[in-house]
Amino acid sequence: MKKLFVWMSILLISTGISAQEALWGGSTIISPQINADSSVTFRLAAPNAGKVEITGDFLPRQTIETAMGEMEIPGVAALNKGANGVWEFTSASLAPELYNYNFLVDGLKITDPSNVYQIRDVSSIFNIFIIPGEQADLYKVNNVSHGSVTRRWYNSPALGMDRRMTIYTPPGYENSNQDYPVLYLLHGMGGDEEAWIALGRTAQIMDNLIAEGKAKPMIVVMTNGNAIQEAAPGESSLGFAQQPTMQLPKTMEGSFETAFPDVVDFIESNYRVKKNKADRAISGLSMGGFHSLNISREYPDLFDYVGLFSAAITPFEQTDSPIYKNADEKLKVQFEKNPKLYWIAIGKDDFLYNANVDYRKKLDANGYKYVYFENEEGHIWKNWRIYLSKFAPMIFQE
Repeated sequence: MKKLFVWMSILLISTGISAQEALWGGSTIISPQINADSSVTFRLAAPNAGKVEITGDFLPRQTIETAMGEMEIPGVAALNKGANGVWEFTSASLAPELYNYNFLVDGLKITDPSNVYQIRDVSSIFNIFIIPGEQADLYKVNNVSHGSVTRRWYNSPALGMDRRMTIYTPPGYENSNQDYPVLYLLHGMGGDEEAWIALGRTAQIMDNLIAEGKAKPMIVVMTNGNAIQEAAPGESSLGFAQQPTMQLPKTMEGSFETAFPDVVDFIESNYRVKKNKADRAISGLSMGGFHSLNISREYPDLFDYVGLFSAAITPFEQTDSPIYKNADEKLKVQFEKNPKLYWIAIGKDDFLYNANVDYRKKLDANGYKYVYFENEEGHIWKNWRIYLSKFAPMIFQE
């Protein structure tokens, strides 16, 4: 009887441990492992797999042909299989940066089961990790004062619906009586009001820049640039039936630009903000750069600061929308009103590079003043985070 009691006790203990491991994951595999030399080791238990690879933006990029010309995509590297069925790969030493990756198991793309840190970009899910230091320290949560991030619903009479936006308020906003300037920060095609706060690390960048005294405390408004949507996929009345996609109607045909004053009206009616042109900025990446260009030109008295990040510069006369008509005349009026900063940034390998060169030639030919920043690589979040971290310190300084 005593032996039976002992064995039952052992069984209960082992069952409890097993249940706890199931509850908390129970994985003993460390992946990713950041090494002392800033290389990173990735591991995946897949004893029955015939081939395991890794793809991510830390690997040398490869060029592919697309309908829009050549485009660079992340490279691929093979993992080696160990005797225990755990596959392993160690990268070269990596520069400080936020990186993403996926595994490819016999051609099937999966996330790393040992890494809970994931992020969505349109319809793709990636794991992420940070190599600290230099620029990447802006992307970390550091021991500084922190702002707040809220999701707010607002009514857009121009679009005939309630819509959602994401708003960053700087440290101390809730306990002060101060009025703040506002940066309106717009996402690219396929993105939504979650893109900049998640992929762009906006809250971390702003917290750290403000703490370092490099940027003025400001409110950052990140709204949904897809005029057909109430909110990000899974966050609207469509529920989980709404799937992320790049192919949305009413994105670059004038609806969003026409309705943008609804966003400004909501912010200025509900937040303590300064309501002068000198206290408003607008910027965006890719499609958001297209929107920033057109909104700032259509409403020349609204924004003194304009940032075009890898902007989609396309022919203005592309639709019947009045937003794109008389573009040159509207641009002339905008620059006659002397914006304090018109900032253009793009990577040398961006597929939109030549279109941006042509646009700058137009500005040069007319004597319109702007500031230009060019760096390496292409149409990627790595660059857009850099552009935000450079643009934010330049605005609202007077």
